[in-house]
Amino acid sequence: MKIIVAGGDGFCGWPTALYLSKQGHDVAIIDSIIRRKWDDELRSNSLTPIASLEARVDKWDEISGNRIKTYIGDINHYDFLQEVVRQEQPEAFVHFAEQRSAPYSMIDREHAVFTQVNNVVGTLNVLYVIKELVPDCHLIKLGTMGEYGTPNIDIEEGYIEIEHNGRKDLLPYPKQPGSMYHLSKVHDSHNIMFTCKAWGIRATDLNQGIVYGLHTDETQLDEMLINRLDYDSVFGTALNRFIIQAAIGHDLTVYGKGGQTRGFLNIKDTVRCIEIAVENPADKGEFRVFNQFTEEFSVLELAKMVKNVANKKGLSTNVSHIDNPRVELENHYYNAMHTKLRNLGLEAQLLTDEVIGSILDVALKYKDHVIVNNVLPTVTWK
Repeated sequence: MKIIVAGGDGFCGWPTALYLSKQGHDVAIIDSIIRRKWDDELRSNSLTPIASLEARVDKWDEISGNRIKTYIGDINHYDFLQEVVRQEQPEAFVHFAEQRSAPYSMIDREHAVFTQVNNVVGTLNVLYVIKELVPDCHLIKLGTMGEYGTPNIDIEEGYIEIEHNGRKDLLPYPKQPGSMYHLSKVHDSHNIMFTCKAWGIRATDLNQGIVYGLHTDETQLDEMLINRLDYDSVFGTALNRFIIQAAIGHDLTVYGKGGQTRGFLNIKDTVRCIEIAVENPADKGEFRVFNQFTEEFSVLELAKMVKNVANKKGLSTNVSHIDNPRVELENHYYNAMHTKLRNLGLEAQLLTDEVIGSILDVALKYKDHVIVNNVLPTVTWK
């Protein structure tokens, strides 16, 4: 198939582009390279050394013989997006091209406005270009489990059957987003749902949990193909932060009580989920929602797992609690459904000591790259 991967230079997009290319698909990447610019803005970096997108693609071509085309530009610029889609005529459009950090969206007014405009307008442009040029193209959109929040009932996959005053209906699951970023994803979901209904767009919304891991089979083929690993308090996830803190001898800093529970999945499962969606497209006019995660953990559970692995490697590691910079429940009910992808063939890669140990080994290898001041929170919700 002809597939566009928007945001193909990023943490999820790069391994996805390689994986789809290896499966024999004709892959093109769209990316504005803005993620690298945010590192400069935040005076941060990827723990792993990242080559330029051009060098990465050239190396992949050399190794695999499969050329990935690249288009450098912003999907918020409709003329650019229109020309790329006109040239490529994609059958599937994988959309990772959004600002994906909750803390980044909460820095100040400017960053909140940027996040919402960038994400919502970019997605609207994708919807309009599909309608205009490739109406049968399947949109595979990366959503987030954070759209749901932490309700005191089970979280369903996109929809919930409601009985009210003697009548029943299947309705979109209520959303309780926890940041300006998560709000932007809710707006995306509403816009996609509407355009599926109004224009017959076919779309799959992948409400993804927190992704961990570093390597896929493809990124391990050469050092030039290695994926980025974010560890700072703005773009780094809790698990990444704990692993890097262990590597540099810093306390593992749990926000608040640590009972915050979320869904997690391995980066290898992320690329597989995209493949499943590609191979099993939504029907014309269907807005399909999959909850894309494999396990649930609390923040404190993650810290204890990392401490255990670090101690086995001879590292002296302590878990400490710090004031929570976010506004969120620290003890809550959390039970989210995630059966649709498994029913389509997903076989989960689980979070084990071996997986944590492999990431920790990379962190120890590159620990001199760590900017120590960035491992503690700098952004507050209040």
